Amino acid sequence: MFDSRPTLLRAKFPPLRRRRIATLQVNLGYRCNLSCVHCHVNAGPHRTEMMSVGIADEVIAVLDRMDIETLDLTGGAPELHPQFRRMVREGRRRGIEVLDRCNLTVLFEEGQETLASFLAEEGVTVVASLPCYLEENVEQQRGKGIFGDSIRALALLNDLGYGTGNGRRLHLVFNPVGAVLPPPQAELEAAYKRELKRRFGIVFDSLFVLTNMPINRFGAVLTAQGQLDDYMKLLRDNHCAENVPGVMCRDTISVDWQGNLYDCDFNQMLGLPAMVKGRPARLADLVRGGPLETGCIATAGHCFGCTAGQGSSCTGALDD
Repeated sequence: MFDSRPTLLRAKFPPLRRRRIATLQVNLGYRCNLSCVHCHVNAGPHRTEMMSVGIADEVIAVLDRMDIETLDLTGGAPELHPQFRRMVREGRRRGIEVLDRCNLTVLFEEGQETLASFLAEEGVTVVASLPCYLEENVEQQRGKGIFGDSIRALALLNDLGYGTGNGRRLHLVFNPVGAVLPPPQAELEAAYKRELKRRFGIVFDSLFVLTNMPINRFGAVLTAQGQLDDYMKLLRDNHCAENVPGVMCRDTISVDWQGNLYDCDFNQMLGLPAMVKGRPARLADLVRGGPLETGCIATAGHCFGCTAGQGSSCTGALDD
């Protein structure tokens, strides 16, 4: 397999230090019903890595131990994990905002018939991937038939009150097609809202514009096509120092399905662990109150993807 990791690890990025951890981002596993071209996780239907009940117990213990504001559940398709609904309930019971990183089509998977109503009842914030409002672009990234299912899922969520201003928040996520920086978030959000409303009657709260990270599947495509160096140059040339203070890793910690800790989910995919007392950190360290909050953050070339242009984070552009 073509691997972008060596190139990324050779690159240098300005040093970063952590602030207070406000967001716990939990990757429940790499199983997904889709295999998207831009996926930095390499998720898909044949992945078997899934978080154990014991590690899920530790996640819940962290919610009691730390002043977490947001529990960000991701994957793969996190909803396919047997512990997903328990984790949602435990987070919401503690008054924590719970984000579901949803690919929309999972709402129609076998066994997920009550998923949409469950999310609505628990007041989960849905962060839904929709790479474009045009069918051709979505299916280029995600596969044939995915656009129609995504629109159907959005209509279902709207029917349940999502994106309509009543407190059930629905955010969409845009990723560009190919090795380019995304367009300005505010302008694209306006276009999304106009076109989805006009063509399908769909409404939503906001659009998160994300830069494609040259990691795993997307990184392999760039490497195979000889575009990795050019893409890295694009990111470096558009580095904006003003975006550095706002990068998400400064107040987020990422947990993989095995309970290992990372400064962000991109570092997770590159195997760059968060450290405590000179060793890779574990979820159990947070349960015990490990000294992570002022630690140094591991960086490499992919970090320019978070600072290039308008910046990029799991909640969209940094300078929006």
